[in-house]
Order: sequence, then C-alpha cells, then structure tokens
Amino acid sequence: MKELTLAFVLVGCAHADVPKAVPTAAGPKTTFTIDLTQTKPISPYIYGANFPEWDKIGVPFPLARQGGNRLTAYNWTNNASNAGSDYNHQNDGYMGESNEAGLSVRTFMQGAENHGASAVLLTLQTAGYVAADKQGDGDVNKTPNYLEKRFRPVLPSKPGKNYIYPPSQTGPVYMDEFAYWINGVKKPGTKLFLDLDNEPDLWQETHKRIVPKNVGYAGIVANNIAFAKAAKQAVPNALVFGPASYGWGGYTTFQGATDANSRDFLEFYLAEMKGAEQKTGHRLLDALDIHWYPEAKGGGKRITDGDGPESDEARIQAPRSLWDDAYVEDSWIADNLGHKPIRLIPRVMEKIDSQYPGTRLCMGEYNFGGGTRQSGLVAQADVLGLFGRYGVFAACNWGISPKDTAEISGYRTYLNFDGKGSQVGNQSVKVTGGSADQSSLYAFVKQKGKIQLVAINKLNSPQTFDVDCGVSVSGARSFIQTLEGQTSGIVQAKGTHLVFELPARGVVTVEAARQ
Repeated sequence: MKELTLAFVLVGCAHADVPKAVPTAAGPKTTFTIDLTQTKPISPYIYGANFPEWDKIGVPFPLARQGGNRLTAYNWTNNASNAGSDYNHQNDGYMGESNEAGLSVRTFMQGAENHGASAVLLTLQTAGYVAADKQGDGDVNKTPNYLEKRFRPVLPSKPGKNYIYPPSQTGPVYMDEFAYWINGVKKPGTKLFLDLDNEPDLWQETHKRIVPKNVGYAGIVANNIAFAKAAKQAVPNALVFGPASYGWGGYTTFQGATDANSRDFLEFYLAEMKGAEQKTGHRLLDALDIHWYPEAKGGGKRITDGDGPESDEARIQAPRSLWDDAYVEDSWIADNLGHKPIRLIPRVMEKIDSQYPGTRLCMGEYNFGGGTRQSGLVAQADVLGLFGRYGVFAACNWGISPKDTAEISGYRTYLNFDGKGSQVGNQSVKVTGGSADQSSLYAFVKQKGKIQLVAINKLNSPQTFDVDCGVSVSGARSFIQTLEGQTSGIVQAKGTHLVFELPARGVVTVEAARQ
C-alpha cells in the first residue's frame, strides 16, 4: 500500500524536567505487534476520580467517588461530620453548613450527573457512630460522655422499613434508609455503587474516638455482611464495594489485627463474603475495593513526595509493580516479600479467583504523585492503560486538582485526546513487544473500524515506535499529550504498520482507520 505521511508541527512542554519535544535525530526503534483477534472489554469506570472539580479540570470522568476519612462519621440527616485525626477529632459543618438532609451527597451526585458521569461511588457509614452536631469546638473528647452527647448511633436496617424523608433527627441513623433515599434522587440511568465505609483497617487511628480498637477480621466481616445485606434489600440493583482497605498492611493482616492468626486478610474476607452469599442466596459483595499509594522510593524519597530526577525515574517505573513479575521496586513492601515483585493486580485477582470468583476489582483511591511533573503524566497514562489491560472494574484517583496538570493530561490521553472530545475505544487489544522499562503500548478498537494506540516513552531521550497492526491502516493522526494540552504529532501509515516518534518521556495517542 502507498505510504501515507501526515506531518504536523511538534511542540514541546515548557517545564524544567521535560526535554524539548522536537527531536533532532531519530531515536532507537521499538517494535510492537497488536492482535486484533484478541480483544476484551474495558470498564469505563477505571477513569474515575475522587471529588473531581469538574469545571476547573475539564475531564469527563465517567465515575466520581465521594469518599475518604470525612465520610466515616458523616451524618446524612443533617450533613454534620467528624474530622477524625485529620483535624482535631472535631464535629463541624465541613461537609455542609445546611441541615437539609443529604444535601452534600445529593449535590455531589447531581454535579457528577450534570458533567456526564454514568456512575457514582458513595459511602455508607458503618463504623457505628456519626456526628450529631457542627460545633467545630475541637476534640469531642472534651465533652463528658461524648459518644452519647456528640454522636448518633448507626444501624444497618430500619425496623419496619418505613423509610421517610426528611429522616428523623433523633435516635439511630439507618443506612438502608440512606441508600433508599439516594436511589430515589439519582437519575434513572446513573449507576449506583455503594462503598462499605472507608479504610476500616485504620479506624483505630483515624477515628479512634468512635472506634478505639482494631475491629479485627471477624468484626469487619460481620460489619460488612450486615450493612451490605441492608443496602441490597433497600436497593437491589446497587453494587456494593468493600472493604475499602487502605493499603498493604490492611490487605495482609488488617493492620495487625489480633485475630489474624497468620491468615491473609483479603483471602479471609473474600471467602467469608462468599459464605455470606451462600447463606443469603444472593451476592452481597460485588467489588473488592482496595486503595494504593505506592511506597516506591527514588533517591531515598517516596515517589508520592519526591520531585527530583531520581523520584521521576522511580515514578515512571512504579506502575510496573501493578503487574510486572520481573520488576522489584525499592520499597518496604518489596523487602517484606523477600525482595520480590509486588505484581499487585494479578496478585489480588488470583485471590479473587481462588476465594470468590466473579468479584470485581476496584481501586477506590490511588495516586502516584508528580502532579506537575512529566513523570506524573507518564505514570498516570501508564496506570490507566494497565487498569484496562488487566480487567480492573473501577478506579478513582485521589487528590487530582486543577494544578495537577500532569495527571489531568494522563486522563486526557484516553478521554479527550484531540481536545475535541475524542476517546479511546472500550475494547482492549492484545499487544506484544517492547521493553517494560523503556516503553508501554496500549491498543484499542472502536466502532467504524478505528484502531487507537496509547504509546509511552519512558526513556529520557526520543524513541521511535513501529507498530504492526496486522491489517492495512490509513488516515492516521497523532496527538502528543503535554502538560498544557495536546499537540499534533507525526505518524506514518506504512501498509500494516504505524510508525511514529515520541519525544523524551513522551505520551502520544494515535488513531487510524483499518482497511
């Protein structure tokens, strides 16, 4: 087939850690092959965020999560909440000064719906108590008998199921009534996901005024079964997520629970939730929710905190700990494994397959740092590609804000790669080739015969990608993602091959028509 060459001006980023995007000479060539006969669906909910600032960020997140420490003691009946250890263990109106029942949840959900989100992940309170007031007077323990005076008890189910709105302002707060109300105010087409609270493995630290001791393996399973059962009875079509574990110590021992008895917590939890399904006759847990903040270090600093060259390199490689059985990061987690690979997603998927098949995987919170660094763009784009490739069901970045231009660009790589609303397809295509330490390539198919690629150059120098698509391709276009937006790149369609060059640590989205 005649060679088609589309030439565009390539513009670089004006950031200190980003080399100029215009290469002076061709870089090393890396070859890949994609197999269009081997595809699998990608969940749209992997492109989610916690508390997205929609109008300021400009990314159409399909999923929005309202979670975090503030939600554990949130009282939906009057919008009071307790800050826990984040701020003096005080009750206040941080979640909303208005006493209109559920206002902060309703406005959050409607904001998501108005900005095109197709699903929301909301938090059910299961820790036993929620704030009763908004006094903002510091630690509640200054009040004698504070649990009785400053909090209201939380129960899974309301006796008689006589749900009312507005709910009672005295007595227990019922989570089935809350879930029922949420389902009634959302738009009919919005998918409702319900999280069984937030990071219960840390309650004894983050919310020690209401949970002074680790609730343990048995305690959290009993808790989650009761609240999941109540939620499913109130809203049968909602998907329930749990246990929203904070990280590695939670996955393995529920943060040192006294009843661990050398058992892996996630395996125990999944097995128990499977047993609960067998007893009730229906599934109570739809998705295993875990949180991931990498412990990987570069130059002695954790990548979520560092911003120097060594942190940049470690951050670029850190997504490999999500899957790569040949990569060992510099972290205490890898050390505890005997200096072996973490391969987090396959590791957890194997636990699901062995203990409770059919359970989906959610990463309700994650962040790789580098919000204003080119390395942050590379890592975010790589992570989103991996979520799609390895079958993650839902994921929400924590902490993304308008200033995090690198992470925003990572999302834009998939959700608005040309600045005109174009998105990659919802089918992942098998890719072979390349070297994980130097490059990543993700392939997608879309309706009307389009092939799309997201290519990532991890090198600190230009690199040429040569991708064999297995079918003739034409009409190619290429968009280099930068911290400022996107800029057109150069791509050649040569028979079945797409050939393009990436700048140092560059990320590009390519689209072509298959013949």
